[in-house]
Amino acid sequence: MSVDVTPNSGKDIDAPPPHEAYMNAPDLRHEIHQVLALGAERDGRQAGPLTRPSIDATAAERAWLLRRAALMDRMALDDPGPGPVAAAAETAEQLVLHDRRHPDLAVGPHHPDTITLALSRRLYVRQEYAAWTADGRPGI
Repeated sequence: MSVDVTPNSGKDIDAPPPHEAYMNAPDLRHEIHQVLALGAERDGRQAGPLTRPSIDATAAERAWLLRRAALMDRMALDDPGPGPVAAAAETAEQLVLHDRRHPDLAVGPHHPDTITLALSRRLYVRQEYAAWTADGRPGI
């Protein structure tokens, strides 16, 4: 699978710029911890808190994929080296693939089936993260 490593290009999707998309995002250190903890719960390596309300597993998976893709995008924006940029592109691709299987969970104006260019996948993450935070962060 070929993924694009260009962080801020793509003509087929109009996404908010990073400073707007991630305006309400937790600081990187906190988000790294949260995404790792959610991944451990997801994989069964760590039990989730008993106080967490029961939520739809598909929505929870999507929230984790979105948060992880947004985290990788933010890290690649801070360090645009080949490793972070490739990780951001790969996690963005995983979110797009998930959203194509579950299009009802996508909340931004551009649906995952319209994301045809690899250039747009990180922009799709920004669009979806901004819409997800505006929608009250469902699935967490």
